[in-house]
Parts: sequence; C-alpha cells; structure tokens
Amino acid sequence: MPTSSPLCARFHALDAFLTRHQALWRPRPFTEHFLPWESTHPELAAWLRGRSLADAETAHNQPARLPAPAPFPELAATASRLSRIEELPASETPRADSRQSTDVPGRKWLQIQAFAARLQFREKPRHWLDWCAGKGHLGRQLAREGAALTCLEWDPALVEDGARLSARLGITALHQCQDVLAADAAQSLRADHTPVALHACGDLHVRLLQLAIDGQCRQLAVAPCCYNRTRLDYYQPLSRAAQTSSLRLSRDDLGLPLSETVTAGAREKRNRDQSMAWRLGFDILQRELRQRDDYLPTPSLPSAWLKKSYEHYCRDLAGLKQLPPPGSQDWQELERKGWQRLAEVRNLELLRGLFRRPLELWLLLDRALLLEEQGYHVRLGSFCPSELTPRNLLLLAERPATAEKQPQVTGNKRFTRGEQWL
Repeated sequence: MPTSSPLCARFHALDAFLTRHQALWRPRPFTEHFLPWESTHPELAAWLRGRSLADAETAHNQPARLPAPAPFPELAATASRLSRIEELPASETPRADSRQSTDVPGRKWLQIQAFAARLQFREKPRHWLDWCAGKGHLGRQLAREGAALTCLEWDPALVEDGARLSARLGITALHQCQDVLAADAAQSLRADHTPVALHACGDLHVRLLQLAIDGQCRQLAVAPCCYNRTRLDYYQPLSRAAQTSSLRLSRDDLGLPLSETVTAGAREKRNRDQSMAWRLGFDILQRELRQRDDYLPTPSLPSAWLKKSYEHYCRDLAGLKQLPPPGSQDWQELERKGWQRLAEVRNLELLRGLFRRPLELWLLLDRALLLEEQGYHVRLGSFCPSELTPRNLLLLAERPATAEKQPQVTGNKRFTRGEQWL
C-alpha cells in the first residue's frame, strides 16, 4: 500500500486527534463520580453538570452544536471536520417486490434497500454470499436479477425460515447452517463470491474480511456494527498503520461509537432512563455498603425489576451482589439522587460524544487499510441517513483482475486460513 494513500493519511489524522485527547473520551461518567479532566476544565464540567436531563437528550445526537465553554467548541469543530464523509452514489434498482418485505421490520427493510442500492462494482457479481444472513432478506434483495445466492446463518430456525421464504418467492438460494467463527467456515467462501454483511457485529465481520482476503474474493461489501462484540479484552489492530498506533483500545472503549441512539421509541426510552437512574442510585448505596468508592458492575436485569418499589429493587440487587443488607434508608431521596446523577452523566457524556464518529472511522479505516494492503481498491462512505441507523457506514472493496494475493500479517505473525481462530 502506498504511503500516500488518502485513506492512510486520514487514518493518521484521526489517530493523532484520538490519541491527543484520550483523557477526555476514555473516562466513563456512568462509572466514575469525578472525571480526571474536570480538574483541568472546571468551567466546562460545571456547565455540563448544571444542565437537565431534557437538555442532554436534546443534544445527544448533535453534541457538536452545543454552545459549551472551551475546549468544547474547538474539539467539536475538529471532530466534525475529521468525521466528514460522503454518501456513496446510489444506483437505479428494480422496483421492489412487496412480498420480500414480509417479516422485515420497516426500518430494517429501508436499510436493506439503501445498502443494496450502493453496491456498485466494476464487474457484476455472479454469486452473492449473505454473511450472518438471518432469514436472508438482504441476499434475496440482491439476487432478484438472477445471480446465485448463498446465505450463511448459525441459527437453524432462521435457516429453515429463510429457505421457506426464498422458495415462496421463487428465488434460488442455498441457506446453509454455519457458525462463521468455526474453522470450517473458510470452506464456504470462494473467489467468485461477493460477500455482503449488513451490521455483522464485531468478530463476525472481522472474520469475514480475513476469510475473504484468504479466499481471494474479488469483491465484498461490509457495514460493520458493534465493534465491542469481541472475544478479546483489547482491540487487535488489523492494518499496519493501526499496528503502529499507540492507542490501546479496551472493549469498553470500542463501545463508544455504539452509544448514540436514534431508533428507540418513547416507551423504550422511559424504561432505559428509569433503569439507568435506579442503577446510579444503587451505585451510591453500594459504595456506602462496601465502604469502597468505586463502581460495582451489575448484571442486566429483567424489565420486571422496574415494577418493584425502589426499596425492593435496591435490597434485591444488594442481595444478588452479596452485599451487606441495606439498613434504614431514605429511599425516595436515594432515587432522586439517582435521577440527578443520570442528568449529570448524560450531560458529561456529551464531551465523549464528540469522539464517537472519529473513533468509529478510525476502526473502519483500519479495516479499509487492511484491504488496501491486500491489493483491493476500497471505497468508504455512508449508505443511508444516520436517522435510519447510526451505523450507516459502508466499506466497498474490489480487487483488480491483475492483483495478486498478498500474505496477511497480524502483528508479527503470519497466519493461514482459519489459523487465528483456532
């Protein structure tokens, strides 16, 4: 890969920005009562802490527009500039068969249509491979013009439902039950396949990139999601450029791009807020019970827990975590403090929000640069508005006919097909 690659230059600019300001975006307000950066930026901290929960909700999806004290405006301007990305051109697609949207939530169907419209390659794909296909809705949308279709999915029930839908719609497709992280998944990719993955999480889409390179697939299209869904405690860079970075990203760090929400309904938001406020109130209590001023992780709880009184919620959670039984408490006041903490947390998180998109682009460029290193021509852009899905970035890669396969390198170790997953 040439050192003058525009993707490489952009990666290094993002890397410098994230590295320089990591003391601002790494600390998590939800788990830390006082953030280290508050000492160096007290005016900004006080301004954010003084805002309401409704104020935070209004600014959540557009933190860069917030008229906050320094250094917020400068950081917002730089983050916006580095995160600017063009929309990929859309092709004219045949009128959709309304039957294909059966069993697909409306928002997901719009994402599928937008994704499919951006898959423009030099050579027309002959065989689509729908990776982590579910029921194969994306694959069927792509195979309408006669190309072959293989759908890989690990859930047998979804495989069966997908095969039934394809047969009903008259689309010839192989629906195959396959754990894509298993060593034998490499056998499912051939050079004439065009793999596609719409919102394959973490290790799942990384596995696709590695096997597509190893299998010399000529084309692929990936819209990643959930970078923190990984078996590793710390991120393993894929490209040579990322391997030279000083950033060492934890699984918690990888969750930052996923902290933006645009699709939740009003009821879901109310339940989410109540759950977080109650946990934050319990966090105050557990520090007192343990006589330790640090965060105690708690498990995900069934929604039925939110129907308890707050006293029973806290007592039951204390029992679940094997803490000393809470004595007499002003439960109403403790709950109020939890809601107050939630307002503070949400507003303090607006500073972290400035780094959501830069970190996501850093991660996506790491994937793009890996493909460039292996001889692919790579395009990167958005495939739909962020209001439809915040995970709207699409990576298109195509290997020229004359490109030769390069040995893939992770760190200092060369590996062969499937070896890194054994």
